[in-house]
Amino acid sequence: MPDVERDKLNLETARIQWSELQTQFAGGRLIYVAPELDLVAVALSCARDDISQVQQWMDHGQVANVSDDQAKEWQDANRQFWAVVVKPWVLVQPLTDDS
Repeated sequence: MPDVERDKLNLETARIQWSELQTQFAGGRLIYVAPELDLVAVALSCARDDISQVQQWMDHGQVANVSDDQAKEWQDANRQFWAVVVKPWVLVQPLTDDS
């Protein structure tokens, strides 16, 4: 059976520059998702309030609030991301060379 919620989130992902995310960072709404995770799967867990799964990723440092150090590094590099909104959060995953 198709997962409509997952498909909807997948369609809502977009590439975005760091400069376009700074307002969300300043508002404390930006969440880092490690490159080894599936961004849509993380977004779906957040949307479904799957606290145990999200906590597990957080405990492993794979999902976290974006730090000041990350923000500075990304600003200096004018980094690009995959992003998806799960209100009130914006989940971001740095693009890798093979993204």
